[in-house]
Amino acid sequence: MAKELLTKIKLQIRGGQANPAPPIGPALGQAGLNIQEFCTRFNEASKSKMGQLVPVEISVYKDRSYTFVMKEPPASELLKQVANLQKGSGKSLTEKIGSITRAQLRVAAEKKLPDLNTTDIEQAMKILAGTARQMGLEIK
Repeated sequence: MAKELLTKIKLQIRGGQANPAPPIGPALGQAGLNIQEFCTRFNEASKSKMGQLVPVEISVYKDRSYTFVMKEPPASELLKQVANLQKGSGKSLTEKIGSITRAQLRVAAEKKLPDLNTTDIEQAMKILAGTARQMGLEIK
Protein backbone atom coordinates (compact mmCIF):
# COMPACT_ATOMS: atom_id res chain seq x y z
CA MET A 1 0.00 0.00 0.00
CA ALA A 2 1.33 3.45 -0.90
CA LYS A 3 2.07 5.92 1.84
CA GLU A 4 -0.45 8.71 2.27
CA LEU A 5 0.98 12.10 1.27
CA LEU A 6 0.54 14.77 3.92
CA THR A 7 2.17 17.79 2.21
CA LYS A 8 4.78 18.92 -0.29
CA ILE A 9 7.36 21.53 0.64
CA LYS A 10 9.28 23.43 -2.04
CA LEU A 11 12.52 25.18 -1.09
CA GLN A 12 15.56 26.60 -2.83
CA ILE A 13 18.76 25.74 -0.96
CA ARG A 14 22.43 26.24 -1.84
CA GLY A 15 23.96 22.87 -2.67
CA GLY A 16 25.91 21.34 0.21
CA GLN A 17 24.99 24.23 2.53
CA ALA A 18 21.69 23.20 4.13
CA ASN A 19 21.43 24.07 7.83
CA PRO A 20 18.58 24.21 10.37
CA ALA A 21 18.34 28.01 10.18
CA PRO A 22 15.43 29.69 8.36
CA PRO A 23 13.93 29.03 5.84
CA ILE A 24 14.66 25.29 6.17
CA GLY A 25 14.11 24.84 9.90
CA PRO A 26 10.67 26.43 10.21
CA ALA A 27 9.36 24.82 7.01
CA LEU A 28 10.40 21.31 8.05
CA GLY A 29 9.55 21.85 11.72
CA GLN A 30 5.91 22.60 10.86
CA ALA A 31 5.73 19.26 9.07
CA GLY A 32 7.26 17.47 12.07
CA LEU A 33 10.42 16.30 10.31
CA ASN A 34 13.86 15.76 11.77
CA ILE A 35 15.55 18.92 10.45
CA GLN A 36 19.15 17.85 11.10
CA GLU A 37 18.63 14.50 9.38
CA PHE A 38 17.23 16.26 6.29
CA CYS A 39 20.15 18.73 6.22
CA THR A 40 22.66 15.87 6.42
CA ARG A 41 20.95 13.86 3.67
CA PHE A 42 20.53 16.92 1.42
CA ASN A 43 24.15 18.05 1.86
CA GLU A 44 25.39 14.55 1.02
CA ALA A 45 23.17 14.35 -2.10
CA SER A 46 24.06 17.85 -3.32
CA LYS A 47 27.85 17.74 -2.95
CA SER A 48 28.26 17.87 -6.73
CA LYS A 49 26.24 21.12 -6.88
CA MET A 50 28.18 22.88 -4.12
CA GLY A 51 27.20 26.56 -3.87
CA GLN A 52 24.59 26.43 -6.65
CA LEU A 53 20.97 27.25 -5.86
CA VAL A 54 19.13 23.91 -5.93
CA PRO A 55 15.32 23.72 -5.91
CA VAL A 56 14.16 20.77 -3.82
CA GLU A 57 10.67 19.30 -3.50
CA ILE A 58 10.10 17.44 -0.23
CA SER A 59 7.17 15.02 -0.02
CA VAL A 60 6.08 14.50 3.59
CA TYR A 61 3.98 11.43 4.44
CA LYS A 62 1.52 10.77 7.30
CA ASP A 63 4.03 8.61 9.19
CA ARG A 64 6.47 11.59 9.15
CA SER A 65 8.80 9.94 6.67
CA TYR A 66 9.83 11.95 3.64
CA THR A 67 11.44 11.82 0.23
CA PHE A 68 13.01 14.67 -1.67
CA VAL A 69 13.73 15.39 -5.32
CA MET A 70 16.43 17.84 -6.35
CA LYS A 71 15.89 19.78 -9.55
CA GLU A 72 18.22 21.78 -11.78
CA PRO A 73 19.09 25.35 -10.73
CA PRO A 74 16.63 28.09 -11.83
CA ALA A 75 16.99 29.35 -15.41
CA SER A 76 18.20 32.74 -14.21
CA GLU A 77 21.01 31.10 -12.21
CA LEU A 78 22.10 29.05 -15.22
CA LEU A 79 22.09 32.14 -17.44
CA LYS A 80 24.13 34.12 -14.88
CA GLN A 81 26.71 31.32 -14.85
CA VAL A 82 26.90 31.20 -18.66
CA ALA A 83 27.18 34.99 -18.96
CA ASN A 84 29.52 35.23 -15.94
CA LEU A 85 27.34 37.81 -14.16
CA GLN A 86 26.56 38.49 -10.50
CA LYS A 87 22.94 39.59 -11.04
CA GLY A 88 20.45 40.59 -13.70
CA SER A 89 19.48 44.09 -14.73
CA GLY A 90 17.00 46.03 -12.61
CA LYS A 91 15.68 47.74 -15.76
CA SER A 92 15.85 45.00 -18.35
CA LEU A 93 14.08 46.98 -21.08
CA THR A 94 16.48 49.91 -21.03
CA GLU A 95 19.70 48.61 -19.47
CA LYS A 96 21.39 45.67 -21.17
CA ILE A 97 24.00 44.12 -18.88
CA GLY A 98 25.60 41.67 -21.26
CA SER A 99 25.11 39.22 -24.07
CA ILE A 100 25.32 35.50 -24.66
CA THR A 101 25.62 33.46 -27.83
CA ARG A 102 23.07 30.94 -29.05
CA ALA A 103 25.59 28.20 -28.23
CA GLN A 104 25.73 29.38 -24.59
CA LEU A 105 21.92 29.52 -24.52
CA ARG A 106 21.82 25.93 -25.83
CA VAL A 107 24.16 24.76 -23.04
CA ALA A 108 21.91 26.32 -20.39
CA ALA A 109 18.76 24.93 -22.06
CA GLU A 110 20.20 21.41 -22.20
CA LYS A 111 20.98 21.55 -18.50
CA LYS A 112 17.47 22.83 -17.60
CA LEU A 113 15.59 20.57 -20.07
CA PRO A 114 14.54 17.84 -17.54
CA ASP A 115 12.61 20.42 -15.47
CA LEU A 116 10.86 22.14 -18.39
CA ASN A 117 7.49 21.22 -19.88
CA THR A 118 9.03 20.33 -23.25
CA THR A 119 11.36 17.71 -24.65
CA ASP A 120 12.43 19.79 -27.67
CA ILE A 121 15.73 21.64 -27.22
CA GLU A 122 14.64 24.46 -29.57
CA GLN A 123 11.54 25.14 -27.45
CA ALA A 124 13.67 25.00 -24.30
CA MET A 125 15.98 27.60 -25.83
CA LYS A 126 12.97 29.87 -26.50
CA ILE A 127 11.87 29.54 -22.87
CA LEU A 128 15.34 30.45 -21.59
CA ALA A 129 15.64 33.26 -24.17
CA GLY A 130 12.57 34.89 -22.58
CA THR A 131 14.20 34.65 -19.16
CA ALA A 132 17.42 36.10 -20.59
CA ARG A 133 15.54 39.10 -22.03
CA GLN A 134 13.90 39.74 -18.65
CA MET A 135 17.34 39.72 -17.05
CA GLY A 136 18.71 42.30 -19.50
CA LEU A 137 20.77 39.85 -21.58
CA GLU A 138 21.01 40.06 -25.36
CA ILE A 139 21.28 36.90 -27.46
CA LYS A 140 23.60 37.06 -30.45
